[in-house]
Amino acid sequence: MRAKAAPTNPSGGLPERAIRTFSIHGQILTAPKPVPGLYLVATPIGNLGDITLRALETLAGVDIIACEDTRITRRLTERYAISGLLKPYHEHNAALARPKILEKLAQGAAIALVSDAGTPLISDPGFKLVREVCAAGHPVIALPGPSSVLAALSVAALPTDRFFFEGFLPPKETARRARLSELARIDATLVMFESGNRVQNTLADLADIMGARDAAICREMTKMHEEIRRAPVLELARSAATLETRGEFVLVIGPPAADVQAMTEEALDDLLRNRLKRDSVKDAVAHAVELSGRPRREIYARALELAREGERGGHGQD
Repeated sequence: MRAKAAPTNPSGGLPERAIRTFSIHGQILTAPKPVPGLYLVATPIGNLGDITLRALETLAGVDIIACEDTRITRRLTERYAISGLLKPYHEHNAALARPKILEKLAQGAAIALVSDAGTPLISDPGFKLVREVCAAGHPVIALPGPSSVLAALSVAALPTDRFFFEGFLPPKETARRARLSELARIDATLVMFESGNRVQNTLADLADIMGARDAAICREMTKMHEEIRRAPVLELARSAATLETRGEFVLVIGPPAADVQAMTEEALDDLLRNRLKRDSVKDAVAHAVELSGRPRREIYARALELAREGERGGHGQD
């Protein structure tokens, strides 16, 4: 059941207010209009049941719901019988849409901003809008809720006292590897997004640069085909060929080990083999020394041995 759409106002201002409602399990609830301002509403990252009562009441009560893709947001509003006015706000139309939103706020509108999934502004458009709304003196109200970043951190079984959110890595290999080398120096758990068509290449680069660290691959979180893999980066990279690449990925990489001497000989060999495919023996050894903590002489001798195996036509693989 839906509320009737609000009639338009011939003066060009806000439409006349109609009774707003939403529905949960067939029960119709009334939603009062929120006080004027911009509401940043977190929406489910997959399972539509993961939404707060406050979010439903706000989405039903506001004058406008600004969203990235009206088709995606409409799935949510239809699920809860919300008849809100959906207006697109995304990176391609933001420059034109922002002044219109500011004009409506100046007229006393209550407007919700949502992303396609999760919390607005986290790897989604909205920062410039929030900044301009604040500069204009209008309230900005956060409605916390689902976040794939926090969900992945909570199930990764990795330290959560300090973490660094990277968002999406560069799509090109050279830029991606350069950025990963910078991230490797951060003493914190790393969280990054990746697309299905690049996740296997990214795992290979991670194995090359951060191979000894523990990590987790979180795919399709909260959805029917959710999958969580937890293992050292090298192991995850070796099994990447078996990974279902459809869906959305969050990669969580543990911080540098406090005891870097814990790197096993097998892990050291994998690290050196990966580096020797791209780098000189000198560069591969320098990288391995930094990550493993083992003596340079020992690593240099092993790198020469593996390089000779490669020259003889063997790849050193089991």
